[in-house]
Order: sequence, then C-alpha cells, then structure tokens
Amino acid sequence: MKRRDSLKFIGVGSISAGLFLESCKVEQKDPNPPPAVNKAADILTAGREPFEIERDKKLLSETFFTNDEMATITVLADIIIPKDEVSGSATEAGVPDFIEFIVKDLPEHQTPMRGGLRWLDMECYGRFEKAFVDCSPEQRLQVVDDIAYPAKAKPEMGQGVAFFNRMRDLTATGFYTTEMGFADIGYKGNLPGTYVGVPAEVLEEFGLKELDWG
Repeated sequence: MKRRDSLKFIGVGSISAGLFLESCKVEQKDPNPPPAVNKAADILTAGREPFEIERDKKLLSETFFTNDEMATITVLADIIIPKDEVSGSATEAGVPDFIEFIVKDLPEHQTPMRGGLRWLDMECYGRFEKAFVDCSPEQRLQVVDDIAYPAKAKPEMGQGVAFFNRMRDLTATGFYTTEMGFADIGYKGNLPGTYVGVPAEVLEEFGLKELDWG
C-alpha cells in the first residue's frame, strides 16, 4: 500500500492528536534548568480548563487494549504506513499510543476496533491456523489485500473491510498530525513574511484568473 494514498482516507478528527505533536525545542541557557516536563502534559494543560486536563489525565492512566491487541495494532499500523526513505513508520510516530487514547476519548470506536481485531485473528486462524501477528509478512498482506480495497473486496469480507477502513483512518490521522507526518508530506505551515497566493491554474479553474483583488 502506498503510504501517501492514506491521506485520502483521513476521516477522523484530530481531537487528541496533539498529544503526539512534538513541541518546539528552545536552547536552555539556565545553568540550573528545572526538571524536564513531559511534552504530552504540557500540551494537555495549554489553554485548557481544569476539568479537561483532569479528564485527559484520567484517560491516559487507563488501558483499553490488551497487549495482544496492541501488538496487532502495531503491525497493522506499520503495514498501512511503513518506514521509507522519507520518514519513519506509523509506530515510530507513536500511532499505536494515539489509537489507544482515541478509543478511550471516543468510546464509539471501542466495539468496532475490538471486534475487528478479533475478526482479523479468526480469519488468520481459518487460513493459516495462527493469529495475525504470528503469520508471516506474506500471509498478513494476503489478508490485508482482501480487506484494504472496498471496491474489490468480496461481500463476505464486509466486517474486515469496515474494520480496516477505521484502522486506516485512525492510523493516517495519528501519523499526519505529528511532526514526522508533516515532514513526510512537506508541510511547513505558515511562514513569516511569505505569501505565495493561490496557484494560477486554480484561479483559472474557478474563473478568477482576471479577478481584481484590489
């Protein structure tokens, strides 16, 4: 699967994605600097109400997925966005932890995700007599290829397709809201004193090429 194809599948809001954005690094000149503060904690407290901070701290202290489920999520995330010559993998960007947090923050994901992970293991047991994580890379991709493309999937793969769509959405959202994800697609954000404007071909497409902006 081409990693940048994942962009078109992003459909999940990044409500909690900020937990995985790396904060800016400032040169430390204080000879007696204070102890390092957890970046996630910094982001949790920035401009937030006390009850919001407490809620997120509570969610971070809880665990939803089992170790086996997290192992499957980790393997799947790196199948969806593997490491390449441009950037690291989904796991290296912290995507599994992002998914763990999101299903606690948005509980409507819990049953579909847990049920989908169970479906995936049962499908692998039926084909290869072992769980997904215990399959070879070729066997894993054989199953993934059957559920990753909804237009080509067989009707009996419907539950797997629905699960993989959700997993792909969460993975893409988690990855492309991190510094690593930004770098992967060359996103730089707003730059001081720089405004290139709308490309000429886009203006022309909407009949605005000759528009007087004055």
